[in-house]
Amino acid sequence: MVLDYEESESLKNDYSVDELKHLNLLAEKFPTVQSVCTEIINLEAILNLPKGTEHFLTDIHGAYETFSHVLRNASGMVRKKIDAVYQYSLDEKTKRQLATLIYYPEEKLEIIMREEEDLESWYSVTLLRLIEVARVSADKYTRSKVRKAMPEDFAYVIDELLNERNAKKEQYYNSIITSIINVDRANQFIVAISKFIQTLLIDRLHIIGDIFDRGPHADKVMDVIHNHKSVDIQWGNHDIFWMAAAAGIRASIAGVIRISARYDNLDTLEDAYGINLLPLATFAMNAYKGDPCEAFIPVNTPPENIGSTHVKLTSKMHKAVMVLEMKLSAEIIKRSPEMHMEDRLLLDKIDYEKGRITIDGRELELTDTNFPTIDPKNPYELTPEEKELAEKLRFSFLNCERLQRHVRTLFSKGSTFLAYNSNLLYHGCIPLDDKGDFKEVTIHGKQYKGKALCQQFDLISRRAYYNRERQDKRSRDRDYMWYLWCGADSPLFGKKKMATFERYFLNDKEAQREESNTYYKLRDDKETCVRILEEFGLDPEKSHIVNGHVPVKVAKGESPVKAEGKLFVIDGGMSKPYQKVTGIAGYTLIYDSYSLILAEHAPFESRRSAIREEADIVSTRNMIERATDRIIVGDTDIGVSFKNQIGDLNRLLDAYRKGVVKVKSV
Repeated sequence: MVLDYEESESLKNDYSVDELKHLNLLAEKFPTVQSVCTEIINLEAILNLPKGTEHFLTDIHGAYETFSHVLRNASGMVRKKIDAVYQYSLDEKTKRQLATLIYYPEEKLEIIMREEEDLESWYSVTLLRLIEVARVSADKYTRSKVRKAMPEDFAYVIDELLNERNAKKEQYYNSIITSIINVDRANQFIVAISKFIQTLLIDRLHIIGDIFDRGPHADKVMDVIHNHKSVDIQWGNHDIFWMAAAAGIRASIAGVIRISARYDNLDTLEDAYGINLLPLATFAMNAYKGDPCEAFIPVNTPPENIGSTHVKLTSKMHKAVMVLEMKLSAEIIKRSPEMHMEDRLLLDKIDYEKGRITIDGRELELTDTNFPTIDPKNPYELTPEEKELAEKLRFSFLNCERLQRHVRTLFSKGSTFLAYNSNLLYHGCIPLDDKGDFKEVTIHGKQYKGKALCQQFDLISRRAYYNRERQDKRSRDRDYMWYLWCGADSPLFGKKKMATFERYFLNDKEAQREESNTYYKLRDDKETCVRILEEFGLDPEKSHIVNGHVPVKVAKGESPVKAEGKLFVIDGGMSKPYQKVTGIAGYTLIYDSYSLILAEHAPFESRRSAIREEADIVSTRNMIERATDRIIVGDTDIGVSFKNQIGDLNRLLDAYRKGVVKVKSV
């Protein structure tokens, strides 16, 4: 039927101007009726596939080797797939070798090539085994999605091997294996298919904050995250501290250096990021010449190393930058009275002659009274040398391209919180007042609470970073970005004060105590968690909160499952400094199409022992919740997006058939 002009114009009235613009743009991607129909069929089919497996990790704190191994073994999922295929046909030693080969293919191949007598036979058997493991790892995904995960060099070969094995094609199948070996590509194929298996078993990775500090290789962790195909990050207070330093906030720069010195990780700054610390070293040696700086010796320094030149210099740098941080933080606190952080202005509370300080009406004795850079009459004033030092450090941080790239990754893949597939993810807390209600916080003269508070801090941080070169603009945003590290109402911190000065200069447990936000007293309460879920627009009947930040004291009987299963705290101490508290070495929360599983990890010895001795991380898996029916893509957030796309495509199909939108191709 051919429509006349009036009928055609009448049909156009069924579409708004904005919708027609949208449909014409969509038509550029799907230029024919057939292409639209094909995409609708494809999306409808995907909606009925099982959902991908999500892995949740938190508080990595630079523990690169453990983090890397957990990703390589997919928190035990690789071994689970091997057992599923070869439970009765392979012995434990062979399964362990196969698992290690998948985790570390390059390194393990070097050892096997030296030790294996009949390498060709080993290749033939091993390639077949790896293909079978890959097949069961890919069985719940579309061929299209599996192809996208394949390494480019071997995509065609892997696709054939995964999908073409049957009795009629056995000779064809075996000839592919033989050819791979004959053309001397077996090693490259093993590396490729091993990484392909690793990729398939983690469909989505969630990092619930604190990538930085404590451990030595946060930069390597960030490289992995930067290159990961599907990852999101919920910022921790340690992450935002580094992000603020990269934005050129001087107090944050000093704080980042202080923590690096405290854990003897200055190499991360100097070697990994190329930050020039020579000006700080020179300043510290001059200012603290003759000062043993005993309170500033890096933690966990062996007694025999305390007198070494390295430790002495690090201790002096540690003290020098700590005092600088106190002065620079005071600048922010003084110009931001709405932060209510006046109690952190302590340098003017010191009686420098007596060596004592007054805090909360109590006069306490200082353990260290040597303050050569502080003028008692004007204790917060920077010396000329400190001013010069602060600017040199700021220049170095602003111009470190690798650090800036990592911080841009934190912004592009991260946020203060994320609601995803009925789970609410955040690192620290949702600030509550003493009554348990959402705490109202004043920012730039306006009050925010709950979800709006988290969103505002997110917005402020982005503005502060992307305006970092404009000194006259967004200065208050920079102040609040610093506040996220240590402010009483920061959702990333969650304590009423950060007792930094007290830990260094006082021997008084009461003064050093850091009282937590009311949230931590009430997060065991189901009703509190229900209110938080509702505040963020989630259905409390089927949703959960996933939380990090505070290590779970497993050794003392504390459970990571709280509020009758509504909240999971998955900080199990991946970083070694925390393992004395937790008694374990981290958790992974795994959310597959059947259930929620909490994997509890034993300490990871080393990458070397994992490769040479085939020592895996021992993980205890506990099912927390099982779905009545298998969860499909249509039940997920991606499913909602696909349904919206299907709606748009149906509308475009209708517009094509009515002639309202022209077919773009013939």
